Amino acid sequence: MTARRRRSDWRTPTAVLVCGGLILTLAMGIRHGFGLFLQPMSADLHWGRETFALAMAVQNLVWGATQPFTGMLADKHGTGRIVVIGALLYVLGLVTMAHATSPIVMVLGSGVLIGAGLSGVTFSVVSGVLGRKFPAEKRSMALGISAAAGSFGQFAMLPATQWLLSHVGWYGALLALAAAGLLMVPLAAALVERHEGTAHAFQQSAAEAFREAMGHRGYVLLTLGFFVCGFQVVFVGVHLPAYLADRGLPAHVAVTALALIGLFNVVGTYTTGWLGSRMPKRHILSAIYFARAVVIAVFLWLPLSPASVYAFAIALGLLWLSTVPPTNGIVAGVFGVRYLAMLSGATFFSHQIGSFLGAWLGGRLYDTTGSYDVVWWLAIALGVVAGLVNLPIDERAIARPGAQRA
Repeated sequence: MTARRRRSDWRTPTAVLVCGGLILTLAMGIRHGFGLFLQPMSADLHWGRETFALAMAVQNLVWGATQPFTGMLADKHGTGRIVVIGALLYVLGLVTMAHATSPIVMVLGSGVLIGAGLSGVTFSVVSGVLGRKFPAEKRSMALGISAAAGSFGQFAMLPATQWLLSHVGWYGALLALAAAGLLMVPLAAALVERHEGTAHAFQQSAAEAFREAMGHRGYVLLTLGFFVCGFQVVFVGVHLPAYLADRGLPAHVAVTALALIGLFNVVGTYTTGWLGSRMPKRHILSAIYFARAVVIAVFLWLPLSPASVYAFAIALGLLWLSTVPPTNGIVAGVFGVRYLAMLSGATFFSHQIGSFLGAWLGGRLYDTTGSYDVVWWLAIALGVVAGLVNLPIDERAIARPGAQRA
């Protein structure tokens, strides 16, 4: 017993946060570079932009659709094994994507396999174990740090992805990223939970927890607002490189812009995690969505230049994934941490429906109209709506005798 306890003692909250952050760095860093593959793959394989955009849209939809179930399995059986399965699916999807010879194979690899893999190695699952490891007063900060780690991956890995594309082509780049993705497997050891499946003081099934959440007005509003987040960030992430290339800007401007988004998102997510323990999280979310609408409108209004692109990237980076800590923080604060991964995953499904539409509509409307203008203005309007929707959310915890909240 003593030896077993000693072997498990290394999984401290700090160790879980560091390894969970590294998993998010790899998972999100690889994913955020997919927009750089749109033009070279479409050109070499003689596809329209809608084909690649559809594959990315399916990826986001599958990611979102599987996330509540992945979260439920992580809550019930422990996070470590779910991360391993997710990482292996992710790697298999990258290899399949590299060998895509038809749109169907492309959708299977980058859409279905990577989408399912992402549900096991990203925010909802990692947030679940962090929520259980950290006490309530430190939870928001831990969620902010983990989200910042995912943002750092975007900053650190985008230049590497561009370098791979330039030197070994999109096929070699995808295989190299698959090899990097395998590093998530050993990191999952830190996320193994010692008391997997043990009973909690408040007995509630997963189905009961889900029904309770869907009957809570604040949870529904939070979920609706998160739809907009997905629409905006995936549209920009997938289509910004092509948009800038269409306007005559060199490829390095897009790479730098996406890297700046990742870098400044480190600041944004850390800041919202810090603010989440000091002010109402619903106010943080409303401010983020309103600010996004303003930033996009100003970007479209100003003359396009490398300087305006970089300014846009910095401003949007501060707002990019900064919605994640307050969103998951509200879920944990209202419903507790027992089913945090599942309930955060259900909210994330709405995010991914928005992501599907942001990715697919961008390609569809471009192929139809020859322009991204309609989608840009739709992103602005949705930002205003999300800002309003989050204001009336009730963040008070549901009173339950014996419920686990810390």
